[in-house]
Amino acid sequence: MRKPIIAGNWKMFKTRDEALQFVYNVNMKLPSTEFVDSVICVQSPILRDLVKRQGDNLRIGAQNMHYLDNGAYTGEVSAPLLENIGVEYVIIGHSERRAYYNETDSAINKKLHQAFRYGLKPILCVGESLEVREANKTNDFVKNQVELDLKGLGTEQVKELVLAYEPIWAIGTGKTATSEMANETIKAIRNVIKGLYDEETSEAVRIQYGGSVKPGNIKELLATSDIDGALVGGASLDPESFLALVNSAVKK
Repeated sequence: MRKPIIAGNWKMFKTRDEALQFVYNVNMKLPSTEFVDSVICVQSPILRDLVKRQGDNLRIGAQNMHYLDNGAYTGEVSAPLLENIGVEYVIIGHSERRAYYNETDSAINKKLHQAFRYGLKPILCVGESLEVREANKTNDFVKNQVELDLKGLGTEQVKELVLAYEPIWAIGTGKTATSEMANETIKAIRNVIKGLYDEETSEAVRIQYGGSVKPGNIKELLATSDIDGALVGGASLDPESFLALVNSAVKK
């Protein structure tokens, strides 16, 4: 059985003091990592502060990283730095990075290889626009993303990967794919991985849903056959909301 994973993507929200207060509020209340992985992905300047205070059941992730060890890349963050300060997860290929910073599948593929090189656990984001969804081309679009992004990765790496299916039209809009729609696409992604690797690998990889997830809809999403958790934006910023999301993922 795949262990659920709830990851909060805080984007460009919270100061250091606000983030520390959040960690203090949730730390002793989170369920054990035996049952669910609880992750928050935060802005780079506060990563080390939160890693030092993450406790037993919370893990800290970065929101992006470069695919090279070092160099003249102003404003970027390196995998060696993330590994050095104890970060465990890193979001790669978020739709906002793809759209606003012109990240290509080729660059995302390089980042995945670099993350594994330094022992980081990538959360790879894929998903379609509203235009693609309305043209009934979602599965083809996402299949292409997955094939390009995973190029050259081995089976053991893919088993450690977390995939996040985030339909772009549902991110921060209040709209969400129905649980049936989300599960159907995630099942299709699992089949792509089966074709690229094998059934064991496709059944091992954890695939989240992301897109206006909140405490009111997460149980329905997690009740499906193939959704293993959620990548959550706004609803992860409030301690009680985050705790509700994580507790909903614990298998009773």
